[in-house]
Amino acid sequence: MKKIAVLGSTGSIGTQTLDVISRRPEDYEVVGLAAGANIGLLLEQVRQFKPRWVSAGTAELAAQVRAEAPSDVRVVHGEEGLRQIAGESGANYVVCALVGSLGLTSTLAAIEAGADIGLANKETLVTAGHLVMSRAREKGVSILPVDSEHSAIFQCLNGEPAKAIKRLMLTASGGSFRDLGREQLKNVTVEDALKHPNWSMGAKVTIDSATMANKGLEVIEAHWLFDLPYDQIDVVLHPESIVHSMVEFVDTSVIAQLGNPDMRVPIQYALTYPERVASPASPLDLLKQGALHFRPMSFERYPCLRLAYESGRAGGTATTVFNAANEVAVARFLRGEISFLAIEETIERTLAKHVSLPSPNLEAILETDAWARREAEAVG
Repeated sequence: MKKIAVLGSTGSIGTQTLDVISRRPEDYEVVGLAAGANIGLLLEQVRQFKPRWVSAGTAELAAQVRAEAPSDVRVVHGEEGLRQIAGESGANYVVCALVGSLGLTSTLAAIEAGADIGLANKETLVTAGHLVMSRAREKGVSILPVDSEHSAIFQCLNGEPAKAIKRLMLTASGGSFRDLGREQLKNVTVEDALKHPNWSMGAKVTIDSATMANKGLEVIEAHWLFDLPYDQIDVVLHPESIVHSMVEFVDTSVIAQLGNPDMRVPIQYALTYPERVASPASPLDLLKQGALHFRPMSFERYPCLRLAYESGRAGGTATTVFNAANEVAVARFLRGEISFLAIEETIERTLAKHVSLPSPNLEAILETDAWARREAEAVG
């Protein structure tokens, strides 16, 4: 039986992870749950799954949980609480479904504890991929991708040698504004941006999808997960989100993974790998689907994707700055402080001020992250 801790249990990926787990109670024991401010939902999860450890966002929120949770539940809080859930709860499998760079130190704590990782937090590898992957190898820990695109590639590559790979092709829905030109983006609202045509996701990821920063983060993550150079990682627009990603091999064969847009499928595969089990998702009917469409990606239309590639190729702390500046810019947009197009401007101006440090340690990464956030907040 897998003893599972879910970091980000009240978010979109977290709730779907628990839905998958609830369907196979004989296979899983939830030993830890970590959430931010959604205490009502967290308490519902505590009552249903009966974890031994629970973490809330702040000390005040933790006090609310402590007042209503069973007396034998250990309640912690904050970033330290995340690390404790990841590293001290007794979990042998940790699902990191946190949003943003918050997932880095808790993922490292899980690796140190020898737990396998179901990784839905792409910022962890974007910020410190060299540290995370090298330490996972040293500890013999598996990092299994939960993102639909990386799960698709993982499945397509199963059993294939690295020398057989020509390129990875990540598919992108294009987000909320995929049919709009640059001029039409000048006055779009937060409400407009949050209307994703295919997926139901949290606000930050939905905005990232609209700017294509999300796909940029996925490109950097794919570089670390699959140990391939950026020249072998492409992005194509695929509005239907049926082909979740593809791999082209040196013999010109292309293998793709297809399915209806339902995150429970890649979540479940990460939990059950190498086995496949019945899924609650609806099966794909290609005859009913009728047609699939693909379009080339444009860096001019989506500058955030260009900036992600440039940061990845620069290496070192450049990707840390890209991620931190993007997180701040998206938060400012959601608060109504800046326009939609100012997100990419904030990232580019912050990167322009940065001199990348090669092979940074954790301390340098955290210092760079803090610097980038200050700079991004100051962009006018």
